[in-house]
Amino acid sequence: MIGGGKANKAGARALGSGRAVNYSTSPLLASKTPPWRSRFLVGLVGLAFAGLLGRAIYVQVLHTEFFQKQGEARYAHTLELPASRGRINDRSGQVLAASVAVPSIWAIPKEVDADEGKRRELAKVLGITPRELQAKLNPEARFVWLKRLADDETAAKVKAIGLKGIFQDREYRRKYPEGEAAAHVVGFTNVEDKGQEGIELAFQKELQGRDGSRSVVRDRLGRVVEDIGDIVPASNGADIDLAVDSKVQFFAYQRIRDAVAANKAKAGSVVVLDVQTGEVLALANFPSYDPGNRQNLTGDQLRNRALTDVFEPGSTMKPFIAGLAMETGRVTSRTLVDTGNGRYPFQGAVISDTKPHGLITVHEVIQMSSNIGTTKLAMQMPAREMHEMFTAIGLGQRPQISFPGAVSGKLRPYKTWRPIEQATMSYGYGLSASLFQLARAYTVFARDGEIIPVSMLRQPREHPVPGIRVFSPEVTRELRSMLQDAAGPGGTARLAQVPGYSVGGKSGTAHKQEGRGYVNKYRSWFVGLAPINKPRIVVAVMVDEPTAGVYYGGAVAGPVFSQVTAQTLRLLGVQPDLDVKSQIVANQKAVPVEESF
Repeated sequence: MIGGGKANKAGARALGSGRAVNYSTSPLLASKTPPWRSRFLVGLVGLAFAGLLGRAIYVQVLHTEFFQKQGEARYAHTLELPASRGRINDRSGQVLAASVAVPSIWAIPKEVDADEGKRRELAKVLGITPRELQAKLNPEARFVWLKRLADDETAAKVKAIGLKGIFQDREYRRKYPEGEAAAHVVGFTNVEDKGQEGIELAFQKELQGRDGSRSVVRDRLGRVVEDIGDIVPASNGADIDLAVDSKVQFFAYQRIRDAVAANKAKAGSVVVLDVQTGEVLALANFPSYDPGNRQNLTGDQLRNRALTDVFEPGSTMKPFIAGLAMETGRVTSRTLVDTGNGRYPFQGAVISDTKPHGLITVHEVIQMSSNIGTTKLAMQMPAREMHEMFTAIGLGQRPQISFPGAVSGKLRPYKTWRPIEQATMSYGYGLSASLFQLARAYTVFARDGEIIPVSMLRQPREHPVPGIRVFSPEVTRELRSMLQDAAGPGGTARLAQVPGYSVGGKSGTAHKQEGRGYVNKYRSWFVGLAPINKPRIVVAVMVDEPTAGVYYGGAVAGPVFSQVTAQTLRLLGVQPDLDVKSQIVANQKAVPVEESF
């Protein structure tokens, strides 16, 4: 220990004197380093350098494009420049649907402030629960919509909260100024601005346009710093000009809505056609919906009943049977038909009228709506002729219009008809059609025997469109006289008269079929034209399941026809062709003649 202390002191003196230590004499460094170890270390350094060089070549030479895109993704963004969806206008330019810019709220979840108080406040403003908001703000998501197409008030409240990581953009939202009145015509779009119903769906390609793009640099807060690259401008959608007159449409909707309520009915529809151009001036249904607010929307509200609901057309077919019998020379309007005591045994069944008519003319068969008289006319001709005539007026065929959902109805091949079926088809049972099909079929009477094409779009033509001939003009004029009397004092639809204008038409009432049988429920309708000597419009009205005690078509649908026809003719500037007599209005209070159905 003493010797060791001396040695330490000697070493300290040596250091203090500044003399160098000879490490070569140190026992720790006495052994030499093996050559392979230095080579191994140099090799490791060389391999590491080669790896770095290879990675640099891979990144900067071989896969430059991929890694450049990955880098740009951190700061460069492509913004979509949405195209404005085209407008839908009525025939006079009144806007039925248009796009307006509204705020949409989105977030970058990993950047959203974790302040629980602000998050609860945000959830309340957005109308969702805090748990739902938490699920949306999944940190693994890079982007999430919180509320699309919000209103300005909601957007202002979200901005006032000041929660970090929450952003707003402007998107387009459709507005429908006519609301429920034009809903089944215009339809609506979804949140992606894609058409779902009506004209919005039928003309989706034309309306949508083409989106543009803009490449920008954004900072970490999502703010645009600068533009990079070229801007591709958006191409806005084309406007669609409809044949519909918004005033006629609104009035028709009001009248059918009121009729459904007054008759405690299930539903109703109205179709108005311009017989000069084939344009659809109105197509209204009730119940309806607000296209701009579709919460709690039901299937009944969505159904465009005028096009999608088919029913047995009943007595509205009788004028066509009379026309075919006269066109083929089998009868004239003055030919007598024996309808007997109102009951006619036929093929094991009994065809009946609501009351005995006895010996009446063909003209009176239509005026009094006799099932027996119509049957006797129909059984004079082969089934093939009836089938060809039904086909010519559009039954059993889907209407050729630019509109989704139109149906063809039912018309079986004539070779399958039994005699009793041919008889019942003559007065509208055993076949089916939509209200729209009936309205178009009645253009035959309005256009001197020609059936015309119809269109939902505004037509540039000023002159009458060409049609396909079904009856001769002479026979058609006789039929118009029958229809005028059917809607007159001695007919089944006195309530369809219009003060100041001559009208003609045919009412119909039919039991509804459920399963394989008929039930004690009815559809009531009236299809007519005006003015009778020079028709301008065809109006078809249907009321489904009236339960207020009256169900005949003349009493239920006739008044709606009268009101819609009067308003439409005035709006079109058609001059009255009759003296307005006070007794006409008084006569409308009379109980209508019961029709056969």
